Amino acid sequence: MKIATYNVNGVNGRLPVLLHWLAESKPDVACLQELKAPEEKFPLQAINDAGYHAIWHGQKSWNGVAILSRSKHIQEVRRALPGDPEDLHSRYIEAIVDNILIGCLYLPNGNPAPGPKFDYKLGWFKRLQEHAAKLLAEDVPVVLTGDYNVMPTEIDVYKPERWVDDALFRPETRAAYKKLVDQGWTDAIRKLHPTETIYTFWDYFRNAYGRNAGLRIDHFLLSPHLVPRLKKAGVDKEVRGWEKSSDHAPVWIELK
Repeated sequence: MKIATYNVNGVNGRLPVLLHWLAESKPDVACLQELKAPEEKFPLQAINDAGYHAIWHGQKSWNGVAILSRSKHIQEVRRALPGDPEDLHSRYIEAIVDNILIGCLYLPNGNPAPGPKFDYKLGWFKRLQEHAAKLLAEDVPVVLTGDYNVMPTEIDVYKPERWVDDALFRPETRAAYKKLVDQGWTDAIRKLHPTETIYTFWDYFRNAYGRNAGLRIDHFLLSPHLVPRLKKAGVDKEVRGWEKSSDHAPVWIELK
């Protein structure tokens, strides 16, 4: 079973790239972030024509998350992260696909930091920690994947000294990610590639992709049930180089 995550950075504007990647990579499940489209503007027909079912939680101009499935039924569980009923950002959706609970998330960026946006990021992280702990307690196979907007360690960022004051790399952010993982989650990429330089995002400026000046901010966290089933994990880096592509590349895992 191949599960992928991809921050598409605008599902309609980059639809040709998304469809090309789906046809080439053929993930069984694809979690998308940053749809930047309201509910009624999600390109469901094109997704269906590509052979995928879909559930999504859209928002005009910003955010938005979706889960696509190539052949298996998608049983939606929730479309908001618990803990703050007044939070209207479309940043989380959760479903059961083929007996695996999949949470697709788009964690807040948090810049500028410090400030209200950074406070919101840390608050969202705390809510995610609380929800993730409950998922582990349910003792079922769980995947939490998406754009976490955090580089966990210095190996995950090109020239880390330039990022020390950024919300994606501040000590509070990395500590929040570590606290989450320490509940009992496994970072799939680092499980299989513990020391490799692997990036999932390259800025549009200063030829970042050409220089491989990237960040690893898109992650797969696996519950203990799934770790023995983890076969492969990687990044479709070449997709970032396609014309009119997102600044993220798709990340994927394969489970037995």
